[in-house]
Amino acid sequence: MKKSLLLFLVLFNTLAFAQATPKENIKHVKITQKKCLKKSGYQIVFKEVVNDSRCPEGVTCVWAGEASAVVSVYKDSKLVEDNTMVFSMKNMEENKKWFSKYLPEKQRKIKNIGVFPYPKQGVVVDKKDYYIKIGYIK
Repeated sequence: MKKSLLLFLVLFNTLAFAQATPKENIKHVKITQKKCLKKSGYQIVFKEVVNDSRCPEGVTCVWAGEASAVVSVYKDSKLVEDNTMVFSMKNMEENKKWFSKYLPEKQRKIKNIGVFPYPKQGVVVDKKDYYIKIGYIK
């Protein structure tokens, strides 16, 4: 009886834990306002935050809000395009497609994109402290 109960528990645990999905290996790339244009190939530079209407932490809002930012692309130190992007849930797929055109091949499986730091109630964020963080599947 003990052996059959032990066998049942081992079998149950094996089946229960076999259903767990494997954890994705997500890496991040940070795009800052720093210009380093001596490299060859594409480079993405975060120019500025135009608008940040996201709901601050610690506040209850009706609308989650969005952040708008100007992002520039350079190729071989020459400006290719300036793009004013809106970062919100409804624009996520459009933003992923745009960034994947200019990121290296190994970083094109984009999982998420966000503008940081996230606003907090009562704290004013200096515009120079903003950056874009892109999470991609390795």
